[in-house]
Amino acid sequence: MEQVGIITPAARPSPWGLPAKPANQCSLAEVMSEELARELQLQEEHHVFPSQDSSNDGAFVTAENIDTSSDEVLAQMLQMQFDKEHDAQLRREEKKFNGDSKVSISFENYRKVHPCEDSESSEDEVDWQDTRHDPYKADKPTTTPKKGFTGKGKDITTKHDEVVCGRKNTARMENFAPEFQVGDGIGMDLKLSNHVFNVLKQHSISEQRRSARLHDKKEVSTAEKVVDPKTRLLLYKMVNAGVLDTINGCVSTGKESVVFHANGGSMEDQAVPSECAIKVFKTTLNEFKNRDKYIKDDYRFKDRFSKLNPRKIIRMWAEKEKHNLKRIEKAGIPCPEVVMLKKHILVMSFIGKDQMPAPTLKEAKLNLEDSRVAYYQVLTLMKQLYEKCNLIHADLSEYNMLWHDGKVWLIDVSQSVEPTHPHGLEFLYRDCRNVSQFFQKCGVSETLNERELFNLVSGLNIASDNQADFMAKIEALEKVNEDHVQNHAKKISTFQKDDDGPPPLFNE
Repeated sequence: MEQVGIITPAARPSPWGLPAKPANQCSLAEVMSEELARELQLQEEHHVFPSQDSSNDGAFVTAENIDTSSDEVLAQMLQMQFDKEHDAQLRREEKKFNGDSKVSISFENYRKVHPCEDSESSEDEVDWQDTRHDPYKADKPTTTPKKGFTGKGKDITTKHDEVVCGRKNTARMENFAPEFQVGDGIGMDLKLSNHVFNVLKQHSISEQRRSARLHDKKEVSTAEKVVDPKTRLLLYKMVNAGVLDTINGCVSTGKESVVFHANGGSMEDQAVPSECAIKVFKTTLNEFKNRDKYIKDDYRFKDRFSKLNPRKIIRMWAEKEKHNLKRIEKAGIPCPEVVMLKKHILVMSFIGKDQMPAPTLKEAKLNLEDSRVAYYQVLTLMKQLYEKCNLIHADLSEYNMLWHDGKVWLIDVSQSVEPTHPHGLEFLYRDCRNVSQFFQKCGVSETLNERELFNLVSGLNIASDNQADFMAKIEALEKVNEDHVQNHAKKISTFQKDDDGPPPLFNE
């Protein structure tokens, strides 16, 4: 039987692999020798500067050409190596900090260039004049920039650069009006062209002007309840002066004005009723665009109409109602009594009781007997208005006549004109038609038709079988009497004077 060989510990292989060869040991004398130090220095130089060899014909200084027996020389070589490593790290940090930005920051002042170097710049940097021979840049097509310099220095970024202008325009958007929302642009590199910026700027200016116009219109206009700052100031002055005691609230609204109720105070020259009506004319003129014909052809206002701006025309409208009411009151026709006029605010006596306004003929719901009484009163009222006051209401209807204390009261006479008006007879015919139609609906059998009522009030006795011929004769009569109207206006001008002389309106 064959005997199996015995493995001894010395012959057993190591599980960790082959044992490392023992390092060559050298004595302390060899370590401290100059020859060994020179060899280690040479190996380090070749490892750090692989491109610097002895084949450069002395272009670079190596350890072979330098006597390293002196400690000062070794220190200078080590310092130069440290400076080069520092400059290389500085260039990497500079490139990382600037990135792709058009505006870069240089770390040149922080570099440590050793005096032994021949060039003032590092070996990695090349002067821009030498880049024309760069083989890598020779393949790239050269393009002329759209803006900026051309030729030498064409790569210089100027203020006309599109990117620089775009960012500058985006920053200038902050100077727009606060009402113009431009956003914050956080996290976005917005670049607006000059064309877009100019359009936005012009739009911002237009919006600012439009906002100013709306603000101005809000301050000077009287719309809806007409409680604008100027109107409130005038009302406060009336209360402070004692003309009015208190202003209670709105009692009526119309196309041209709003009426408030107030408790009367006192005045030195005249008595103030216990209850007053404050009529405030709207100054927006939206409701007056078709009503200028009532005033521009009136000889009393014709010379002033073309010289006034729209807001002053509204004041003229209030003046016209004031003088018409005084003329009507002087003739004995039931109407509100004028207390005072301040610009577009007319204060009158209140037709009603305990802050309750008198109802109009449309709202009164009269029985047949009262309707008959009201009809004859209206006939008398229209005839007196035409003959004694020399006026035509021009907007007479069941909405402009009040029923109070068993009498018909006449209101809203701001549009009233004289018969000498170029369209006065047409206005009178329209008033007669409105009155006839209303009382015919009320069941008054004695109601005259519009042509008969027109002849009764005017006394012209125009004969016609139908309405078309009647209107044609009225228009023809107005044309024939146009020259006579001008002369007649001068004769009756003394009729409109009040007891204390002509009104200020006609003296201006």
